[in-house]
Amino acid sequence: MNELSHLVTGGCRSGKSRFALKLAETAERPFFIATAVVGDDDEMRERVDNHRKARGDAWSVIEEPVALGDAIARAKAAGADLIVVDCLTIWTANALFESRARFEAELANLADALKRSNVPVVLVTNEVGCGIVPADSVSREFRDTAGIVNQTIAALVPNVTLTVCGIPTRVKPK
Repeated sequence: MNELSHLVTGGCRSGKSRFALKLAETAERPFFIATAVVGDDDEMRERVDNHRKARGDAWSVIEEPVALGDAIARAKAAGADLIVVDCLTIWTANALFESRARFEAELANLADALKRSNVPVVLVTNEVGCGIVPADSVSREFRDTAGIVNQTIAALVPNVTLTVCGIPTRVKPK
């Protein structure tokens, strides 16, 4: 695992992606792995367009909704010197939509890819467990699974930052 790998977490619109991009400012060959599937969702398309504008043209982009470990390997093979994955929360939903078994296999593959990576990987995720308890079991399962993903990745990477109101706060190491 690269000592600069990082998990960036926080609430919606807390500055997570902006902070992740700031971590990549000195990269010469940055890669961005996008997990969102836009489809017919105009609001999601606008979000994706805003993220593209914020990144600029220096980035190589891999769109991969489920196979993140494989996407990290492709970015490394293409010469990436830093990889940003945005975001694990959407990835969790995508993988769970495939099946619980596929999700578990892809999480193991992602963890293995991170352990083997000599390139820094910055992963963006949402802190979803701070709100109200969802009323339905599917939403509770998603929230709980997203929390497990965050714990799993936070245990692997050497750096974790929580963003609140656009302010990054180092969580790990202290």
